Amino acid sequence: MRLRLTIAYDGRQYAGWQSQPAGNAVQDFIEKAFREIAGTRVAVHASGRTDAGVHALGQCAHVEVFGSMEAGDWQSALNASLPPTIRIVGARSVAPDFHARFSAKGKVYRYLVRNTPVLPPHEFGRVWHVPHALDVGALRRTAEAFTGRHDFAAFSANRSKAARETVRTIRKIALSLRTGLIALTFEGDGFLYRMVRMLAAAMVRVAQQREDLDTLRARLAKGAPKWNHVAPAEGLYLVRVLY
Repeated sequence: MRLRLTIAYDGRQYAGWQSQPAGNAVQDFIEKAFREIAGTRVAVHASGRTDAGVHALGQCAHVEVFGSMEAGDWQSALNASLPPTIRIVGARSVAPDFHARFSAKGKVYRYLVRNTPVLPPHEFGRVWHVPHALDVGALRRTAEAFTGRHDFAAFSANRSKAARETVRTIRKIALSLRTGLIALTFEGDGFLYRMVRMLAAAMVRVAQQREDLDTLRARLAKGAPKWNHVAPAEGLYLVRVLY
């Protein structure tokens, strides 16, 4: 049976999603839980990576399992074996051709900014604390500039293997503000390495009057030069994967 898993995790103590030699990534813990239950290695294929410190509300993965256990039984057994900061929040059987990565049509990310002089202690490690006032109108104007189909090469970090195609479509960037907590929600057909964190950093710098919006528009038009400001990982959440 092919299982589709919806996974939530607090990323603060993990080395990102992808398996690491030290065994301290989210994927390592989930595969370890499968091994304890099934008695054999089960490969977990996710929709994509998240960096160290990044959180997830709705990461998606698929696995091939054998035996008589139903999807709900797997969910219960996995949660009993996983640390409390990783939860399987959904599990169901899917068609054999479903692939968590290649079947995806898009993703939704949310970036949280605490814009008050004092950071509430329960938000430590879960938001980006920006204590000085931000121009919300400038945030909205920058969001409008980034929305649409653009070459985001300037707003992506280098990996060992660079992306061959850097054109992406951001369908919308929604902004909400409640009692000093700003939520920037990005929905797009795909995102480059660290792209959301770079866009969030750009939006905040414009709202601080430390960056000119026309300069950012020029970077979009040219795909260069590289933007070198990255918002902290702890403010970023993978909300859901779209299929």
